[in-house]
Amino acid sequence: MTLTLTFETDDPFEFNAEELIRLVAEAALEKEECPYACAVDVLITDNESMREINRDERGIDAPTDVLSFPAVDFVHPGDFSNLEEDPFLFEPDSGELLLGDMVISADKILSQAEEYGHSARRELAFLTAHSMYHLMGYDHETDAEHLVMEEKQESLLQELGITRDNG
Repeated sequence: MTLTLTFETDDPFEFNAEELIRLVAEAALEKEECPYACAVDVLITDNESMREINRDERGIDAPTDVLSFPAVDFVHPGDFSNLEEDPFLFEPDSGELLLGDMVISADKILSQAEEYGHSARRELAFLTAHSMYHLMGYDHETDAEHLVMEEKQESLLQELGITRDNG
């Protein structure tokens, strides 16, 4: 997996963010049985930049914790069959599936970790899992979709041992 991580802010974390994002992203891909090596770009920014991106992309003039920009339009969430029919989904040199981009607010990671009473590491892992499932075609527009995503995220983090208690 090629993970390109860019910090638009000073790194506020007391842990290796790139290592954690890679761990969660690769585990999510494995759990969904993705048959391809993938490429994902991650931008960690501040609330002001996140507000601007959210306003420009979604028409919501407020910061949010994570935004996902899938490159693949999945017919069914997590269904990687038939993707080879579209060569533009793959990086020409490496052959990796261009899964998409995620943008995460460092400010929200820190504030939400405090609000929810767990570590910033656990919050970043959760937001990474959440975004990865979006990049693989999952959504939470309906109650049923929300339940599926919630179960997948929590199950993944439990398997990785990243819980609210010890994350």
